[in-house]
Amino acid sequence: MNDPASGLKKGDQAEENPIEMFNDWLSQAEKSEVNDPSAMALATVDSDGLPNVRMVLMRRYDDRGFCFFTNFESQKGEELLANAKASCVFHWKTLRKQVRLRGEVEVVSAEEADDYFYSRPRGSRIGAHASKQSRPLESRFALEKAVAKYTAKFGTGTIERPDYWSGFRIKPLSIEFWSDGKFRLHDRIRFDRETLEDAWQTVRLYP
Repeated sequence: MNDPASGLKKGDQAEENPIEMFNDWLSQAEKSEVNDPSAMALATVDSDGLPNVRMVLMRRYDDRGFCFFTNFESQKGEELLANAKASCVFHWKTLRKQVRLRGEVEVVSAEEADDYFYSRPRGSRIGAHASKQSRPLESRFALEKAVAKYTAKFGTGTIERPDYWSGFRIKPLSIEFWSDGKFRLHDRIRFDRETLEDAWQTVRLYP
């Protein structure tokens, strides 16, 4: 049954573990979103304290946190290595739901990075070598030339993961679930914890 006090639909009741609730919502999104239900807007801060935000794909998640993979020499990579904190938001338009989270960031293990890297299409692995991500590019031809160079270099052999390519895990200290409501009386539930070892505390927020 629906919860008239919360505006949540069946199956949306808050769990003690927000990761379980996120899993339910993502499962719904995977059935309704046309493109990339795992896409999230990732916010970081540069050395001047100015925020940067961009879309990335969340590739893995569990009770430890939410993972994405990138070039460490990219803008986001350098910012996260310098300031290991981030926030992100998932927005599923078809469901009229969103999830925001923020917390500390860690580099994933080499084993995790290898596991994901070698699961990628061959062209994407070549692209990781060819692209100097976030740095100036003199022409599209220069990128295509680099792709051709590494395609020839690796041939049909193994494409090794570059040392500068790995992943980050966002370890949330706060996760908020937002569900659209009539007359803008939206439903908001936030899970908070002061440290990663603490139990989650739940609070309902005004829309």
